[in-house]
Amino acid sequence: MTTKVNVDGFVQGLRATRAKIRRAARPAAQAAAEHCYSLARLYVPISEEAHTFYGRQSKKTGVTYHFSPGTLRDAIYQVYSKSNSTAGRATYHLSWNHTKAPYGYMVHNGTSRAPAHPFITRAMNAGKPDALKIMKAEFIARVQE
Repeated sequence: MTTKVNVDGFVQGLRATRAKIRRAARPAAQAAAEHCYSLARLYVPISEEAHTFYGRQSKKTGVTYHFSPGTLRDAIYQVYSKSNSTAGRATYHLSWNHTKAPYGYMVHNGTSRAPAHPFITRAMNAGKPDALKIMKAEFIARVQE
């Protein structure tokens, strides 16, 4: 007795599902990154008045940099990382533009005279539970399309 089963359709279905899963990774990761990005913009401290930033060479050169309130908030960004992503795995980075707000590191990590205000770390820690839910929901929606 011989039984033949044609599994070509099943295999094609699996391949199609795998392709959907791989395509769903990036939008799902972006949705989670967007949530943490929003929190970082919410948590970043904003000065009430414009302020001046003095670089290391300011005493020698006299060069200072003036920044309006909200400059650091406006310098926060999220970006897809091609180098840290693969098929089915997407990575996003959340940081601030160091050219637009060179003092961001000192605000985030503090100095010997100023306390740290780790707005990125706080956003990632506070946003993680909801970001995971958002990512899961987006992933499922994309796979079921």
